[in-house]
Amino acid sequence: MTLTPPKTTPLALGLRMFSSLKSPTYRLYFFATIAHFAAMSMQIVSNPYLIYHLTDSKALLGTMSLVSGLPMIVVSIFGGAFADRIRKKYLLIGGMTCLSIISLLIAFALMSGVLCKENPASWWILVIASLIQGCTMGMMMPAIQAIIPELVTRDQLMNAIAMNTMGMTTLNLLAPVAAGYVIGQNNNYEAVYFIMTGCYLIALLLVFFLPKKDMIAVTGNKILADIRDGFRYMSKNAAIFQILIFILIMTVLSMPFQQLMPVFTDDILKVGPPGMGLLMTLSGVGALAGSLYLAVMPAKKRGVLLLISGIIAGAALTVFSFSPVMAISMTTMVFIGISQTFRNTLGGALLQTYTDNAYMGRVMSIMNMQWGVMSLFTFIAGVVSESIPIQWVLGVISFTLVVLSIIFLGTFKNVRKVE
Repeated sequence: MTLTPPKTTPLALGLRMFSSLKSPTYRLYFFATIAHFAAMSMQIVSNPYLIYHLTDSKALLGTMSLVSGLPMIVVSIFGGAFADRIRKKYLLIGGMTCLSIISLLIAFALMSGVLCKENPASWWILVIASLIQGCTMGMMMPAIQAIIPELVTRDQLMNAIAMNTMGMTTLNLLAPVAAGYVIGQNNNYEAVYFIMTGCYLIALLLVFFLPKKDMIAVTGNKILADIRDGFRYMSKNAAIFQILIFILIMTVLSMPFQQLMPVFTDDILKVGPPGMGLLMTLSGVGALAGSLYLAVMPAKKRGVLLLISGIIAGAALTVFSFSPVMAISMTTMVFIGISQTFRNTLGGALLQTYTDNAYMGRVMSIMNMQWGVMSLFTFIAGVVSESIPIQWVLGVISFTLVVLSIIFLGTFKNVRKVE
């Protein structure tokens, strides 16, 4: 008689960790998003540092975040409705084409000298580019998230989302420090934008090969009616509604530090672009550890873990806010990365598990709105930081997240019950 090895053996855990990659269509999607995330990870370093290099303005750091994120609040709603109407593959092709063109144009503007510190008004190029990027991301991001349940079975959904997060966080280990190193070589920003363009083009090529098998919800002829119907569906489902509320608040209060990071690395920690790249890499280390755990964990107590991740994020960011020591800041970034992975993976998995397929794009669009609201909040934080020390601004925001997460842990019973 052949004995079945225990499910907890290293071999069994390893097979479970990569089980979603057995699907050929998911593999195409996975490597496409890897290339897409590589470009986005480099942009996290290059965009804030470039605007700060050109202007030396904390307020404009927040402005960049505002103009890229604010359109997502409105555009994402329509993006979700379109994702439930047309093939998600087409939305991805259009979005990645647009992003590659924008990165290429910025690279040419830098190389030609049109975009430079000696040209005082040239920072407007970045603002306009960020606005277009925000609209593009708002239209395509619901499709990126909503297409996963169409590529894998429901029992593989958690693993697939964790694998996606793992790929993204692996890039966060490498891409930010690489971008910081390249920028540190005589402010070579144009090279970073050319690399980003190449990554977007690779993602675009892989998406072209995705099969045309996505499910389309027939919801009538009026897009606004579809949007209203989506909001009605979410308001009637208490667990989905509470998960969306928590993700929104956690993102808004935990993510502004990323756009304001150049102020900490330049003015407080005194480590420059390479130091920022290192800090973002350590965040990726924590995120990778979290995604490895989530890829093999059983579907139990996921709602509780999601709520606890807010406490972890708030506590780590509070310490980071007041730390003048690089070693302490490096340690906190690991915990920040873990909490971000739990928020993204658990939040996405729970929403996609308990949402009907016909409403998947619209629910994901509301989740995607978090980035637009966060950008508005980051803009306010950047403006306030011109008159109040940035350590106190970020510290108060972070401590508020701790308090609210503890309150939600006690009051969001529908989320606590979700497995």
